[in-house]
Amino acid sequence: MKRPERVAVIGVDILGASVGWNLSRRGAQVVFIDAGRPGEGVTNWSFSWVNASNKTARKSYFDLNVAGMAAHRELAGAIGPDSWWYPSGHLRWTDDPAAQAKLLETAELLDSWGYRVEAYTGAEVRRHLEPALAIPGEVPVVLYPDEAWVHGRHLVGRLVGQAVASGAELRSGTVVRDIGTGADGSIRTVALADGSRLDVDVVVNAAGPSASHVAGLIARHLPMRREPGVVTRIGCAQLPVHRVMHAPHIEIRPDGDASMVLHSREIDALIDTGEEPAQLARLLHESARHVVPELGNSRIAQTRVAFRPIPADGFPSVGAVPSVPGYYEAVSHSGITLGPVIGRLLASEILSGRRDEMLADFRPERFLP
Repeated sequence: MKRPERVAVIGVDILGASVGWNLSRRGAQVVFIDAGRPGEGVTNWSFSWVNASNKTARKSYFDLNVAGMAAHRELAGAIGPDSWWYPSGHLRWTDDPAAQAKLLETAELLDSWGYRVEAYTGAEVRRHLEPALAIPGEVPVVLYPDEAWVHGRHLVGRLVGQAVASGAELRSGTVVRDIGTGADGSIRTVALADGSRLDVDVVVNAAGPSASHVAGLIARHLPMRREPGVVTRIGCAQLPVHRVMHAPHIEIRPDGDASMVLHSREIDALIDTGEEPAQLARLLHESARHVVPELGNSRIAQTRVAFRPIPADGFPSVGAVPSVPGYYEAVSHSGITLGPVIGRLLASEILSGRRDEMLADFRPERFLP
């Protein structure tokens, strides 16, 4: 292992917090930098579903997400699961025959890969799992029992709090204006909007939707998708359902003791048509009430349109950029699932120089000219 480095982690949502926590616990000097407060960016406005069942496009990506799920379980053991870790499984069904065939085909594939899958009918789900659902009795429902949801803001707060208690520094409410390099092209300094300049050996770009801008500060082109999503929180006197679920036209999950989160790809498609967020929230709420009638008594509490941090080809960009020694990226969609495993693997790479094969398909150099 190299001597501990002074590392600037730019962006303190789940990926930045995970990398910084892993670095700090291994003796590195960490400076967290964020324009807002830890965990209150895209992490707080994601669906926060820990899974690999939706990651079958490439086997190596599926394997990375399975490792992410395992890393969450290990992390819950290391820092305690309370207030952030909810491994209650995930239900999925649809009312479209073509989508239903695809759902069952995917479940069969996942089963062949050794992923735990359980099959139910709607009637069995109502009887044994979620009695509040309005779901046809004969519809096939897939349960992925090892999946979970995470309270992202609480997890980030726990990780950053532990790192700071171990000596890490937190710079909130400021942005990076410049990244300085030496004559050999390696990272030397980070200049902040508050006028301060930090001497650093390493920069980790975990800036989420702003990652392309941060990369541009070292003249690197990091192509990103423009993919907005709308998430609504609704307040409930008591939670009528207890698991993450993908129902027809709507995604629903708990969000603590008196709140639920709603999302829909169909509603996301309306963002660029000019619909106001308040109207998008009403559409989400209406869709949710069809699936969980008790939500008719709930109220819309918060809505946000956020941009997902997705590299252009849809896969993570994680690791060193060889042309700029000391510069690393941790940029990915599904950060909630992948945060703990990316944090561990990237911290090890920064401190030891060893590149883990699990990240081989997701290296930043694939975007180099």
